[in-house]
Amino acid sequence: MLTMLGSPRRACDGLTRRETLKAGALGLLGGFGLPQLLQAQERAATVRERRRPGRAKSVILLYLLGGAATQDMIDLKPNASVEVRGEFNPIATNVPGIRLGEGLPRMSQWMNKIALVRSLNHRAGCHNTLPSYTGLEQLLDNTSTRDTYPPSMGAVCEWLRQSPGTAVPGLSSELPDYIYMPCYLGWGQAIRRPGPYAGFLGQRYDALYTEVMPHRDPTGPTPAPGRPVTVLGEPRMPESTLAQGLTIDRLNERRSLMGQIEDQLRNEQVQRNVDQFDRTQRRAFNLLTSSEVRSAFDLNREDPRVRERYGKTLFGNCSLIARRLVESGVRFVNVTWDLFWDRVPINYDAWDTHTRNFEILRNVNLPEFDRVQAALLEDLEMRGLLDETLVVVMSEMGRTPRINGNAGRDHWTYCYGMWFAGAGIRGGTVVGESDSQAAYVKDRPVSPADICATIYECLGIDPDLPVPNRSGQPIGASHGGRPIRELLA
Repeated sequence: MLTMLGSPRRACDGLTRRETLKAGALGLLGGFGLPQLLQAQERAATVRERRRPGRAKSVILLYLLGGAATQDMIDLKPNASVEVRGEFNPIATNVPGIRLGEGLPRMSQWMNKIALVRSLNHRAGCHNTLPSYTGLEQLLDNTSTRDTYPPSMGAVCEWLRQSPGTAVPGLSSELPDYIYMPCYLGWGQAIRRPGPYAGFLGQRYDALYTEVMPHRDPTGPTPAPGRPVTVLGEPRMPESTLAQGLTIDRLNERRSLMGQIEDQLRNEQVQRNVDQFDRTQRRAFNLLTSSEVRSAFDLNREDPRVRERYGKTLFGNCSLIARRLVESGVRFVNVTWDLFWDRVPINYDAWDTHTRNFEILRNVNLPEFDRVQAALLEDLEMRGLLDETLVVVMSEMGRTPRINGNAGRDHWTYCYGMWFAGAGIRGGTVVGESDSQAAYVKDRPVSPADICATIYECLGIDPDLPVPNRSGQPIGASHGGRPIRELLA
């Protein structure tokens, strides 16, 4: 709901006394003078200079929370001992010499469009989601976030959208550039994991986080730890309905008032809390009045045959909406396969398969993931979007080479895999090599910062783009990461 506080009595310039006082106070609190103005102009010019051609107009990030056992998916070791190699056999793909796990038969037919990375590693701790979203490897509490952390890739895209002279031709100005589905990271566990946020850039550049009420098939089996079931549901926009008595005409009147305030503050350095308020109000207005945004989330407008290909699961619905969003011009869309247990006891494990790893992958995770990923790639290609959309699949870590006593794999950050597809990617490529047990990197180590740098490169963003922290100091967007040139088209 949109609310403007203050007395209705207005001065001759159309602003209330309270609003005028607030605007005047901002300059005193912000300490904004000529040096800061010149710095801001220089930073804007630097941002413009750092933009360059990129193959990808948009990114869809499929994030497998928990640490997917990629040695059972894209880096099998059939010659290892039984307690390492596991229960799955490798299968051929449409690229000679590249094999995948038997649980990914659909993906095997898209290998000519996919580039695998088999040597990803970091030392920032287990379940630490900060490195994969930002590139910064830092040990921290992985159940909370702070505004001193660096911004995620999506937040940088949102920041660039609002920076002078950096708009991307052909993309809608009404839509946010960063949307995160189905809920904020950690909602299902009643925590807030670090990484996907705008961090020191300020909350005004956070993603638009959708909301969800996940559920399961009531006729199916009862879930338990180590025995997950498929999560159903659809993401929905926050504040997607008008409050009682609030009409579109009244919204437009309030928008006009907000515009007057913005005119007064245009040359001021607004405090972060005011920035957040302003951003929230603009976002709410755009969501409530934009038919383009609402229609992107309305799956009833989609061809039923397309919906069937994705499968009507939460992950499938989010991925289908992701395609609809990039088709509408959204730059960075995140779809997380999240864990739902503390709030809604449906899936205790996600990809954190300490127990019954092979049973969970065989019966739940791999069939659904393989179906959704193939449907997304096919959908993008049929619509002519795959050549301009970068699809990324990754987790925050991997899993141990040795199988534990519960038929599971435990946490492991020293070597794991991920992959890219679509815009800017040389398909049928494998980068890096793990050792004979998929335990440590044998050749061509790749860091999360390198992954972020590669994504930036595909988007036409300099990986070393200076992003100002809270003190105004420039921090490289990818934290020293280098694009993986071997897989770039």
